[in-house]
Amino acid sequence: MIVYTVGYGGRDAEEFLALLRPHSIRTVVDVRLRPDRASMGLWTKAKTADKGIEKLLADAGLGYRSLVELGNVFLDAGDWHEPYRRLLDAAGELLVARLLETPGPVCLLCAEKRVAECHRGVIADYLARVHAAEVTHLE
Repeated sequence: MIVYTVGYGGRDAEEFLALLRPHSIRTVVDVRLRPDRASMGLWTKAKTADKGIEKLLADAGLGYRSLVELGNVFLDAGDWHEPYRRLLDAAGELLVARLLETPGPVCLLCAEKRVAECHRGVIADYLARVHAAEVTHLE
């Protein structure tokens, strides 16, 4: 399994797509808890696929899948890293089930530009440890 991760924070559409293009990514997997927040502009998962992040990716020939079950429910808890790791250790196979069915290579998408500040890194670590995924963080 090949997994990439990327954050859109502080990037415009062209810079974001330039990070994805050199790789054979088939599907961008949105791991945000609330991808539908209107304040995210271009990065919003709109009500229809002809707008927002889905349109941007479709126009670039990339698939899109939102997996809110992988969202960080501990984000407001200050140090969310450890609780989120424990959640994956306890229920990881249930939480990644739809991800494992997604056509790959996949790229985990979230808002934070740096993976060290984002739960997508914890998901990627889990996939590397449990599913022997090859992980590359696009920063």
